[in-house]
Amino acid sequence: MKKSFEVRLHGRGGQGGVTCAKILAAVYAHLGHSVQTFGDYASERSGAPVRAYTRVGNEPITNRNKVYEPDEVLVLDDSLLGADTLDGLVDGGALLVNSPLSIEVFDQKYSTSTAPFTTGVIDATAIARKHGIGTRSVVIVNTTIAGAYARIHDVPLEALKQTYTDLGLISNFPAALEAYESVEYRGPVDGAHVEKHMATQVTLPEVEQIIDHVSSSGTGLATGSWSSQKPSYVENLAPCNAWCPAGNDVVGFIGALETSEQAAAEILGQSTPLAAVCGRVCPAPCMEACNRAEYDGAVNIRGLERWIADTIPVAVKKVARVSNAKRIAIIGGGPAGLAAAYEIAKAGHAASIYEGEKELGGVLRTGIPVYRLARPALDQEIENILALGVEAHCDEFLTANRMAEIEAEYDAVIIASGLQKLRGLEVDGAQLAGIEQGIQYLHRVNLPEDGKSPVESAAIQGHVVVLGGGNTAMDCARSALRAGANKVTVAYRRSFDEMPAIKEEIEEAGREGIVFAMLRQPVGFSGTDNLSGVVLAEVDLGEPDDSGRRRPITSTRTAVMDCDAVLLALGQTEDYGLLPEGWELPWGSERRVTAGNRGEILVFGAGDIATGEGTVTHAIGSGRRAAGLALAALSAVDVNDVPLDETHIFQRPDRTTAIPVTDIRLDHFARAQADTEQTIDPMQAVKNFNQVNNGLRSKQELHRCFSCGHCTECDTCLVYCPEGIIRRLTDEGTPYEVDYSYCKGCGICVEECPRSAMEMSS
Repeated sequence: MKKSFEVRLHGRGGQGGVTCAKILAAVYAHLGHSVQTFGDYASERSGAPVRAYTRVGNEPITNRNKVYEPDEVLVLDDSLLGADTLDGLVDGGALLVNSPLSIEVFDQKYSTSTAPFTTGVIDATAIARKHGIGTRSVVIVNTTIAGAYARIHDVPLEALKQTYTDLGLISNFPAALEAYESVEYRGPVDGAHVEKHMATQVTLPEVEQIIDHVSSSGTGLATGSWSSQKPSYVENLAPCNAWCPAGNDVVGFIGALETSEQAAAEILGQSTPLAAVCGRVCPAPCMEACNRAEYDGAVNIRGLERWIADTIPVAVKKVARVSNAKRIAIIGGGPAGLAAAYEIAKAGHAASIYEGEKELGGVLRTGIPVYRLARPALDQEIENILALGVEAHCDEFLTANRMAEIEAEYDAVIIASGLQKLRGLEVDGAQLAGIEQGIQYLHRVNLPEDGKSPVESAAIQGHVVVLGGGNTAMDCARSALRAGANKVTVAYRRSFDEMPAIKEEIEEAGREGIVFAMLRQPVGFSGTDNLSGVVLAEVDLGEPDDSGRRRPITSTRTAVMDCDAVLLALGQTEDYGLLPEGWELPWGSERRVTAGNRGEILVFGAGDIATGEGTVTHAIGSGRRAAGLALAALSAVDVNDVPLDETHIFQRPDRTTAIPVTDIRLDHFARAQADTEQTIDPMQAVKNFNQVNNGLRSKQELHRCFSCGHCTECDTCLVYCPEGIIRRLTDEGTPYEVDYSYCKGCGICVEECPRSAMEMSS
């Protein structure tokens, strides 16, 4: 045997080329030689070109490069046979081709070659098909052609047979034997030149420092007919971005935060004026969708949003009015109305908010207690919105007549009045003293009378039962505990898994001592004039209803829970009483109001009155969409057929296109626990209405973000490129370029990209 030599194998995906290279290596290892073998392929589909390599020597093999100057070339598909296939084949080398053509055809083709080599031909496909190896459409020729190779290169048949036995391929040996006996070849193999060639020391390039490693040394082998696909850099949808109802660019602001708080604030300010608010009270669907949740815990996106907003105000600077500025009225100063006004002002138009309470904020001010949402943070963000030129008309609850007047005064109107009608219970004892709507109780907590504290304004004693399982119920329960209640019980008709309240709110309520009575439905109240107890029936859960939660089925098994007060947190519904006669607000979207014989007018719904989605962040997104629809209508364009950047319409992304965790290379990321916020001890927290959650200690949590679908210039593609033809760019824009004239389309860069920010394309 030659002292040392290299084999390069050309085939197509599905033919077993890489396994063939391993078989050759295993044979020579059986004969006592050092071997090395590996394939050159990644995400290419079946039928696409692949290469494989085998090195054989009498000394340990330390060369880790591909084979560029092979001593032997095997071609498993003669359609791949071209000039590039023979590139580097040394003088006196050997070529073995799987082909039905006669050897004379190859003699003629290569008779003028200045570098003569041994030529062998075997119809391995026909032999393998005859022996039933593979399927009729995809014939696996690796074990067959290895037999022909053994004949040409004097590999003992016993060594080949033992190798097939060791690898569990002995059933394929008859095909290998047939190929061994029928292969045609010309010219004896002379190994003298090989020894001389392999004894030459390979000069490797100097190893660069990591910081200087912006490109790899190319092979100089042009692509030719190799590539069927090309890698390209793309920006795919991250699940956090897809699941944010407000439309925040989560990956964008977290990525920017690493180098600049100001840049992060500007990115947030493009989509929301209420980052400090959402950083405190948002249910964080982005965190539920976070791919890192599958690995070691979701990134604390909400905490990072708050950290940015508490550091630098996120609102954009005041924009000059456009020459044809329109005047748009917004009914309701809650999160939907504030977001709509913000979008309108950013576009250079005039926005006026009409709010029934004395101050803007809506449910943010009247419904969410200060221990969750510190008023300075809310006030600051409202001031930022007003600083854009937004007008506020407060302390006026509108009537239907006043609404009609406003519609005539403005170019368009957005109704964002929320859900004003409270749900009650039509059961025995519902009128007893001591039963109060939770929303009204929270109003007293959050807007105390002059000179009174929240504790004084909302004082309550004894055992308080809160009926409901949403955020309002949690706020009522925790507020009652702070306002003097000796015990607070939350009774809910479903299980913990189906409670609509924010998970963290439920957990914090439990830590503070709130008691939960699950699967209980109120069916009556006891007492003469004053409440003395609530009658609770046990509930069985049936099949899922339209909400996807299991339907509660009230049983006849009841018990009285003694109590001193009951707070109803059973939800709210839309109140259309402020709409003029003939106006109809379509449910489930921000589409225009219809107005009787007048047809559609430029009045749009926003927030809960339009969609009923029930969270601050949903309201922000809805307000943005309503503002965009109004602006589009005022520009006299079809709101269903206009580009997003022309109408300022926030459109919900298609969640089904978001990058799943299965497309993230988790092995590229070290495990790290999520950073948690600083919170007050629960037993101390219930003694007052001070803010419970004081936020993250630092911004270090940003480093846990995978940046799903977004290139972070990590150089993984550059490092893994086997051809060395990916280079860093210093210009803005795409950080890398691929030299497609040398790219083989192997797809390794795409496969290794940790974040799925590359793809193969034709």
